[in-house]
Amino acid sequence: MSKKHAMPAFLEGTVTPQAYERWLLGRAAAHVKRDRKRGHTCTGAAYRESIHQAVINSEGRDAYTGEELDWRLISTYRNEDSELGRHAYKAGFALLPSVDHVAAEATAASFKICAWRTNDAKNDMSVEAFVVLCKKVLEHAGYTVERRGSLKKNLPTRNQVPGPD
Repeated sequence: MSKKHAMPAFLEGTVTPQAYERWLLGRAAAHVKRDRKRGHTCTGAAYRESIHQAVINSEGRDAYTGEELDWRLISTYRNEDSELGRHAYKAGFALLPSVDHVAAEATAASFKICAWRTNDAKNDMSVEAFVVLCKKVLEHAGYTVERRGSLKKNLPTRNQVPGPD
């Protein structure tokens, strides 16, 4: 497999260029397949470029939590092992880099890189709906949630919560 994308600097020494390219091809193909089923017109080349740019922009971190992702995990998940190890096996992949559609209904390639655990929790929600859900979870657990750098954040109230896209 030829090297088509410049290896992001933060991945040097962590994964091989071949492993990165294989991961990039696989993630783009999966998203193209899903989006075509949803009636969108898209190409693998455009998705690969957009995902590659999202990887560069991530600087190796989850776009939503800021956690450092474990890039050594790319292309290592095995369904057979998952069936045997069940929850414990999947838990070991919590920080596996995954590709998130910023908006599930989007027709343009717009991606962010986040942990598999984060992507699983966000699912098809918009970013705004996901933040509101996280706020509810934290407040229900007894935390006070305040936006960093501001005295007050105008988050929607319980009755104004947007639904999944």
